[in-house]
Amino acid sequence: MPGGVSSPVRAIDPYPFYVEKASDSRIWDVDGNLYIDYCMGYGPLILGHAHPAVYAAVAEQLKSGWDYGTPVKAEIDLAERIQADFPSMEMLRFVSTGTEATMSAIRTARGFTGKDTIVKVEGGYHGAHDAVLVKPGSAAISAASSLGVPAAAVEHTVQVPFNNVEALSGALEKNDAACLIIEPVMGNIGPVVPEETYLSDVRKVTEENETLLIFDEVITGFRLCIGGAQCLYGVTPDLTTLGKIAGGGFPMGVFGGTREIMEYVAPSGGVFNAGTFSGHPVSLAAGLATLSVLNEEGYRRVNGLGDLLRRMLVDLLEELDVRIAVQGIGTMFQVFFTEKPVRNYRDALTCDTSLYKKFSAYMRDEGIFLAPSQYETNFISLAHSNEDLEYTIRASANAFERLYSLDVDTPGY
Repeated sequence: MPGGVSSPVRAIDPYPFYVEKASDSRIWDVDGNLYIDYCMGYGPLILGHAHPAVYAAVAEQLKSGWDYGTPVKAEIDLAERIQADFPSMEMLRFVSTGTEATMSAIRTARGFTGKDTIVKVEGGYHGAHDAVLVKPGSAAISAASSLGVPAAAVEHTVQVPFNNVEALSGALEKNDAACLIIEPVMGNIGPVVPEETYLSDVRKVTEENETLLIFDEVITGFRLCIGGAQCLYGVTPDLTTLGKIAGGGFPMGVFGGTREIMEYVAPSGGVFNAGTFSGHPVSLAAGLATLSVLNEEGYRRVNGLGDLLRRMLVDLLEELDVRIAVQGIGTMFQVFFTEKPVRNYRDALTCDTSLYKKFSAYMRDEGIFLAPSQYETNFISLAHSNEDLEYTIRASANAFERLYSLDVDTPGY
């Protein structure tokens, strides 16, 4: 396997560790080392590892088979649950990955509008398909950021900075765009939250320019709250993509929107979408089981843990007199090795990634598994406890003292 891994983010120097088992908030590697896990599968496991309700639902499905190539009742059950929580998704289609969901949503937007140009946010990650795999830059035609992607594949992709509605307005005035695809909370440069009126302004500008608005909620859907970022911020997109939590830790992607738009998808319309494993019975069972556990009380508790951990990290950094940024929302958090708040991708580029790399390695030495890249998000689950957070702060104190060669007392930790 290239790099010894199946996804490049897992390639940890000098070599990745291999996990043998996991339970609740913990994972064990093949050498017997125990870690408190804040990657949580990079987002899907809001209930924690090996949750009994998900296990039971998957085991029950396996008794009846696991791949039919036909519609199943669970598709209707999960679609109705998603529609109840995301009213903007009047029709939806199940696919196997978040990459497929965003690719199909963009194709649908182009098919519906008859336009070729799309707009995305600098640093926004929407999967590994060609049209969105582009380098950050100014609000201009972008260049591919991967070998093997033809220039023609991204010649209709325009980029704008996050939290800058003026740049978006200018880009849409210059380009007759089919859609803007945006993470309402940026997740793949670490969590970067929208400023107060940004998302509502984005909605207004896209409507004024007859551009469809796609919310990529593969990360934020069922993560921030039951109705995702669009519920939290009160902004209704034309199309939405989901994944991760919607599949309960099994492969899942979803795209959907208004009936008028989604009826353009085959077989109702001329926008092609298909997949052997789309609507897979095991993923549907896991997703339904996960969503059946989530409730408002659970969100209050787990989001409270996120607020608490961020406050504890800020207090620790003040105690150590270390000036770096702690950011996040709800269960999402990250430590940015830069002194100023991160508002967009260009701010994120000021981070000292070498320091973060050392920090995450020192945290693994302490028994804490953080995302190994500065440009990823860490996650808290319902399985995490206050004791996990307290241990994490003690581990962080040791890691920061080691990183900065400090010798200070940190009372209370």
